[in-house]
Order: sequence, then C-alpha cells, then structure tokens
Amino acid sequence: MTPDSPPASSPRPGWMCAAIFLVTLAAYWPALNGGLLWDDAGHVTRPALQSVQGLRRIWLELGATQQYYPVLHSAFWIEHRLWGDSPTGYHLINVFLHATAACLFGLALRKLGTSEGAAWLAAFIFALHPVGVESVAWISEQKNTLSTVFYLLAALAYLRFDRQRGLAACATPAGRSSTSGLTPYSLATLFFLLALLSKSVTATLPAALLVVLWWRRGRLSWERDVMPLLPWFAVGAAAGFFTSWVERTYIGAEGVVFSLTWLQHGLLAGRIICFYLGKLLWPADLIFIYPHWTVDPAAVWPYAFPLAVAALGLALWTMRRRSRGPLAALLFFVGTLLPALGFLNVYPFVFSYVADHFQYLASLGFIAAAAAAWERWFRRSALLAAALLCLLGVLTWRQARTYRDRETLYRATLERNPASWLAHDNLGIILAQAGRLPEAIDHFDAALRLNPGYATSYYNLANALAKTGRLPEAISAYREAVRLVPDYAEAHNNLGVALVISGQLSAAVAEYEQVLRLRPDHVESRFNLASILVRLNRPAEAVPYYEAALRLRPELAEAHAGLAGALASMGRLPEAITQYETALRLRPGDGEIQRALNAALQALARKRGF
Repeated sequence: MTPDSPPASSPRPGWMCAAIFLVTLAAYWPALNGGLLWDDAGHVTRPALQSVQGLRRIWLELGATQQYYPVLHSAFWIEHRLWGDSPTGYHLINVFLHATAACLFGLALRKLGTSEGAAWLAAFIFALHPVGVESVAWISEQKNTLSTVFYLLAALAYLRFDRQRGLAACATPAGRSSTSGLTPYSLATLFFLLALLSKSVTATLPAALLVVLWWRRGRLSWERDVMPLLPWFAVGAAAGFFTSWVERTYIGAEGVVFSLTWLQHGLLAGRIICFYLGKLLWPADLIFIYPHWTVDPAAVWPYAFPLAVAALGLALWTMRRRSRGPLAALLFFVGTLLPALGFLNVYPFVFSYVADHFQYLASLGFIAAAAAAWERWFRRSALLAAALLCLLGVLTWRQARTYRDRETLYRATLERNPASWLAHDNLGIILAQAGRLPEAIDHFDAALRLNPGYATSYYNLANALAKTGRLPEAISAYREAVRLVPDYAEAHNNLGVALVISGQLSAAVAEYEQVLRLRPDHVESRFNLASILVRLNRPAEAVPYYEAALRLRPELAEAHAGLAGALASMGRLPEAITQYETALRLRPGDGEIQRALNAALQALARKRGF
C-alpha cells in the first residue's frame, strides 16, 4: 500500500474503538471519584456564569473565565447544567473525550495509509500512556482532551479535502474542482476554529498537516498544500499571540522568571524537548509539579540538550530517503511543543518549565512512529504488543490513583519533588481548611523557605496564625504579603481584621481604605470600615460606607443593623427603626437586633413625649 492509496475497508474499527473505550475507562477508574483539584474551581462554571446570561459572558466578556476558551467553558456550562458541581460527571466526560481522541487518532492513521495493526496499536498506546494522566484525571485539562478531539476531526476533514483535490487534479488539467473540496474544507475549518477556542495550542495544526503531507508524498506543492492552509496559519498565529497576551495581562505570566536571554531560551527549549521525549519513552517518576530548573549559560552541560536535539534532527534528515517517518515525527513533536518551549510567557513557568499536559497533543507524532516501528520489528508478536499495553495500563492506573484527591496529589508530589514550594503552599491550604492548622503552618513555612518572595504563602500563613490566636505573627505575615504585592486587596482586608482584634483601630482604618482604593466593590471592607468608624465615635462617616455596602449587597442583615446603630447614635431614630426592621426581616428571630429595635422604639417614644 502506498501512502496515497486509500486504506482497505475493514469491519474492525468499531470493535477497536469499543475496546479503546473499555480499557481507557479501566485504566482511569481510580480517578473517576476524585474531587476538584488545584484550579478546577476556576474552570467548573462558577455561580455568576451559570445562567444563560452567563453563557453570553463566557463568549463576549474577556476575563469572565480564567482563560478565553469559550468553547471549553461552554462545554463546562452544559456539564454544570447536567450534574452541577459533582466531579464524577466531569471525570467521565474527560475519559470519554480522551478515548474519543484515541479512536480518531487511529482512524486518521488508517486514512494516511498506515497499516491497520500499527494504526490501532498507536491509538491504544495514546489511550493508555501514563503521560496522559494529568490531562485526563485533572478536570481543568478538559481543554486538552476537548481541543484534541476537534484537532483530529479537523485533520480528518482536511485529509478528505486534500484527497479530493488530488483526485480532481488527476481528472482535470487545471487540477481544480468547483465543488469537490468545498464542504470538507469548510468542515475542517470549523473544527479547527472549535479547537482553537478550546485551547490555542492547536494553532500548530496547519504546520502539522504540512509535515504529514510531506511525509505522505515526499514533497509539498505551494498551490495544493500550502495555500489552503494560509488562512489557518493567520488565525492560529492570532489566537496564539492573543492567548499569550491574556496569560500576561490576566493570569500574571510576567516577572523575573520570564526575563530570560535568547541564549537561555535556546538552552531551555533544548532541555524541554529532551525531557518530554524522555518521559514519552520511559514514563517513570511522573510528577504533578516538576522541579523548577535554573538556566545557567555559564555551565557547560545545558548545551548538551539543544546539541542532542540538533544531532537527532540531522541524523533523521540524512536518513529521510530511506524513511521520512522518524523525521516527520520529530518535526511534529517539536512543532506542536513550540508554544510550551519557553519562548512565550506561560504562567506555569513560574513554578516549573515542564508539565505532562503540555505534551499531550505533541506525543501523537512519536507514538505513531513508534507503533509503526514496533510492527516492523515485531510483526507477528501480538502477545508482546498486548504485554506493552498492559504495562502502560497498569502505570496509568497507578498514576491515576494519585489524582483521587488534593491531599494525595500534593503529598505524592512532595515525595518526588520536596522543593516544590507551590505543593507545600497548596497542601497547607488543604490542611488549614480541614482544621489541621499546625500542619498547615509547617507547610506554609516550608513554602516560604523555598520561595521567600511568594506573597500568597505569607497571606495563607497569616490566616492560619490568626486562627490559632497568634495575632502579632499574623499581622507581621500580612504586612509582608502587602509589602511584596501592594495591591493585594484580600491581604489588606484580613490585616485590617487582625488589627481590629488586636485593638489597633486607626491602623485598621488605613488598611480598609486601601482595600477600597483597590476594590471599590469590596463589600466586606466597606462594612468593616463602617463598623470601626462607629466604634471610633464617627457615625456620620460610617453611614456612607454602610449605604454603599447595602447598594452592593442589599440582603446583608449585618449592614442594615450597623447602619441602624449609626443612625440611632446620630438621633435619626425613624430611619434607624426602618433599618432595624429590614434587618429583622432578613434575619427573623435575631435577639440582638430585636433588642436594638426595641431600644430605638423606646428612645423615639421618649423623644416624642410618650
């Protein structure tokens, strides 16, 4: 069979796909009942976006979601409508999408002329390879599984379009047909746009298609191969740069960690490529958060990585006349990894330059090449192939177990990467939420020893210290947090609370005023500031803050009661009584509010001479 010839029809694809779904479900079974992990709460549709109006905001309002991936967040919106915040549904969908991607991968390889055995072996390897666990077991990474499904659908539709153009070229001297390629190309473009709006790393698809077409035919035609993909290149580039801008502007992918020279970028890219290739070939010691490397151009050993990549590329180039497949696999791998090689700012680089989910899509190239090589070398060894798949399935099952809950995940991370300040901080948050404050404090301290400049760890440490009654230490930690990040509104607010408890009311006023300069809509700070002003015998100043808090949250009973108290102390008893009555409607049976209302009624009666 030549690369351009259509694959022979076979009744097996349906059975192969069914088997892929079954083994994928079995391999990921330990993660199906897992809870929400690190940033999952930022992806599962939050209350403000759960309405139809929220769906409109997902598409039209930049910043409404963590990243502007409206197709992804529309999928989350639909899923939330189906099963709410239950994590199991999201995990099942992720497994379903991953298995679907594996099936589409097998079908795409068959369409490219790959033998049936190699195509389906590659599909099973992709479904069961443990480097995919992070993308499948982590709900947030539905962006990977969903975008890959659209990516492969776009590739399949485009290959159909390309085949029709080839047939038309053979049938007519002009090489064109007015209608034969229109529908597949339009469908392919639609799927490509859906992929981009699920995750912009799929912008590499047009380049990947050129690599695949070169592998099939050994040459590229400007008119047949390149020109139809030029609009895709333009849209993909725009999507990539837009995502990079969002990462910098809205997510915080800026700072010293991103200030690398071009030499450092080159050294880093070489090491990243070697790292991912190594994990693909030998998936041992997979970690949720890998160590953060230091890129030192003065050392000699970092140069080995880009030199190794260059040597591999040169070797595969020299053997391209014997077989173009290995070089095509390398080009696909490196090209698809390009957005994650360090040349663009990506927020996870703050704590690690590598993550398993970054190579989810890129792995397809080498998996396809490996499966083809395996079939050539072990053509009749189905038992050996089955043993390989069983081994991969067991490794995936074991890795999926670490994603069953947040504490298990971070403890597993720290076992293999004890220097992960982020894992220490996140584990500390989990322990603090569970009331295990001494353990939490130990992890926050560890995080700060490893990364003294991380304001969030100071904030988390301060919260834990405050809950244990260690107010002076808590105040010191809050002050350090706001020194590092002066616009840290929540730290200013909690510092104000701690200062109030310790009796430093004037200092607390300054903190709340700072919060309101940063966040004019911060209801809690308005209420707290008003309450302090009342305690400082400045009720006239407190009233506007209470009123502003109630405009933002009219159902806040405490604010109605506080406003009533301020008005009463100013002698505005009828208004105070109205506010007390509103507070009681919102909180019926509250004895304190009832007693204050009775006192106001009696004071008004005395004032009127009753």
